[in-house]
Amino acid sequence: MNDMTADRAIRVIGHRNPDTDSICAAISYSRLKERIDPQHTYLPCRAGILNRETEFVLNYFDVPVPQVCTDVSPQVRDVDFRRRPGVNGEMSLRRAWKTMRDEELDTLCVVEEDRLQGIITVKDIATPTMDGMDTAVLGDSSASFRNVADTLNAEVLVGDIEGKTVEGHIVIGASSPEQMERFISKGDIVILGNRAEGQLTAIEMDAACIVICGGSKVSRAICMLAEEKGCIIMRTDYDTYVAGQMIPQAAPVRHFMVKDGLMTFTLDSLVEDVSKVMATVRHRYFPVLDSDGTYLGVISRRNLLNQRKKQLILVDHNEKSQAAEGMDEAEVLEIIDHHRINTLETDGPVYFRNVPVGCTCTIVYQMYLENGVDIDPSTAGLMLSAILSDTLMFRSPTCTPTDEAAARALAKIAGVELEKYADAMFEAGGDVSGKTGEEIFDGDFKVFSSGDIHFGVGQGSYMSEKNRKASEELVRPYLEVALGKRRLDYVFYMFTDVRASATELVGAGEGADEVIRRAFDTEPRDGAAVLPGVVSRKKQLIPALVGAIRQMADER
Repeated sequence: MNDMTADRAIRVIGHRNPDTDSICAAISYSRLKERIDPQHTYLPCRAGILNRETEFVLNYFDVPVPQVCTDVSPQVRDVDFRRRPGVNGEMSLRRAWKTMRDEELDTLCVVEEDRLQGIITVKDIATPTMDGMDTAVLGDSSASFRNVADTLNAEVLVGDIEGKTVEGHIVIGASSPEQMERFISKGDIVILGNRAEGQLTAIEMDAACIVICGGSKVSRAICMLAEEKGCIIMRTDYDTYVAGQMIPQAAPVRHFMVKDGLMTFTLDSLVEDVSKVMATVRHRYFPVLDSDGTYLGVISRRNLLNQRKKQLILVDHNEKSQAAEGMDEAEVLEIIDHHRINTLETDGPVYFRNVPVGCTCTIVYQMYLENGVDIDPSTAGLMLSAILSDTLMFRSPTCTPTDEAAARALAKIAGVELEKYADAMFEAGGDVSGKTGEEIFDGDFKVFSSGDIHFGVGQGSYMSEKNRKASEELVRPYLEVALGKRRLDYVFYMFTDVRASATELVGAGEGADEVIRRAFDTEPRDGAAVLPGVVSRKKQLIPALVGAIRQMADER
């Protein structure tokens, strides 16, 4: 998929701090949509870093990691900017000005092998012209004789100009031969009329080139002498005055372009940031580069008026607090979820499928069946993994017969032994070696609200006591840090023992212990409460916490 196709793609994306269901649902549903709607491109995305369980799943079934997309605000890639090719640094000022005039631009980007070298504006072209004629400009800039011929619309009568550059000054040969001998040096370009004695003098003084003006004829003798002396002869229809005014415009743009402190944007630059920058400078057009620094085109303030909203399909969430940043500026087309319906608002009607099952991938599996689309082993493995993860291998109270039936059917398609595969997946997910408390905490963390109270709940599921205890030693000290960093009233974390179907719940925040006490009628010890039979964040923990928080709020 190239950049242009990716920019127009409909992104299928899960919640922040994605779990296995969030990632696998995004991939599986995007594959389904590609089959039933081939007119559009669907791109699975992730709104955060993968946890180790999900990494294990993607590696096991050899599936690429989805593209990261933590902010869905409009970017430069969502704007129809002008994808204009860059110009070569050898382009003459004259040709650059014509290009700007014809294409209604005031800025050209100078590019070499798709890399931005500099920019040149109308002002950069006008300044040397208005400052007066610089007779050394062509030599100083090593302008090509091809540029000279093109600028003057000149016919080359003698000599080969390809690959040759100017080394001397510009001289107007309007005086007597005696005076011309005093100021013509070797390598100069001499602009002349039809006087043969002046032409002869310039050639004998080792001029590199003579420009005959007014379309005048040049004698055979002069041509023969010039060829013998290695002097180029050009003929132009312009008169001497006009030719003298125009010839400095043969200088290459690289000599005048701005090279330092260039203001550029990338495809990932946010439109809001771009707009603020543009308001502080007087340029109209700004170079656009891709992530590798390859030049793509130019963007202007006018382009920003035609930005497109990113089109999204949300899976495994429908709460704004769990969605990627910039959701208000995106267009939501569909929502596929199995959680409570909450605060996310859309600009218009959307396809919203919310089913009370244990996993979003169970819903996606049903949609494959409804549409008569065959499920390949890789996709089956992804959906199976998500169901096993979300239902804790059918131990969670959120698990329904529909989830288990789907998982067993998918295991056959994927060609795996369900119980053995589940053990390996959970063991990989519970491995915390080499991780920090923050990394473990962010592996599966969601934010919720109850009135004015905002709280977050993270969860780690472990098959072995060893992994659970190692995780707890790292995460518990981090809770107070997470509380301040995320500006929440409370933070809770579930250390869930999959085999024992129990959770040790810890919390942080003023009154967190009281919330746990009221929610589960148990006394936390050393900041932790053991909750037998509690394994589901969605069905068992969140409703109890919300009820306790509301009760405490009513008593204030």
